[in-house]
Amino acid sequence: MTEQLEARDLMRAAYENRYTWDRNFPGYTTNITLKRGDEVFTAKAKVNPDLSAEVSEIDDEAVKKAMQNQLWEIAIHRIRREFEETHGKNTFSFGETDETGAVELLVGGKSSGDRYKVRDREVTLVHRKIHNVVVTINTFSTHDTGEGYLSHRYDSIYRDPETGEVKGGRSVFEDNYEKVGDYYILTSRVIQTEVNGQTHTEEYSFSNVKLLEPALV
Repeated sequence: MTEQLEARDLMRAAYENRYTWDRNFPGYTTNITLKRGDEVFTAKAKVNPDLSAEVSEIDDEAVKKAMQNQLWEIAIHRIRREFEETHGKNTFSFGETDETGAVELLVGGKSSGDRYKVRDREVTLVHRKIHNVVVTINTFSTHDTGEGYLSHRYDSIYRDPETGEVKGGRSVFEDNYEKVGDYYILTSRVIQTEVNGQTHTEEYSFSNVKLLEPALV
């Protein structure tokens, strides 16, 4: 039991060290540019205080949806939830320690089969079953905001939970942030996806970021 409590404490420390937006986050507007090879798409977007996103001034529905998905992906990781709200029904025990000093934490309970790696109060690996897919994320470098860490370079691989077959190839991400007012906002994301030996690159730029005025209560 002592070991499990210690493993839980290690996970809690890393979880609470993530950079998140507080409940006063007002939302923001931004211009979006997406480069895919020789193609360039532009749009405007609004992220609301409830973290829903609206994309406008673009006619291509597929590109519009891709932009909305990126904004959703950005925002969902900035939601602030208490550790017990997320992991209250999970238990943690120690696995292996790798050559970098990252400690593996094995999950039991509600999310049994999931696992993480933690080093220096940062999660360096996430291995989770989400719906009908298993996702593995390795984080290679991070931004230290002074208020928690943000992932800088990382990859993701999706697999079939039954066969282990890779779905969609391996994607490598590089994210950069700027502080706007009191909040760090993503200003660029480069995604390189390897499929069948070929690499496809998408470059998202978020410019002219402006926080929305908080609603008067």
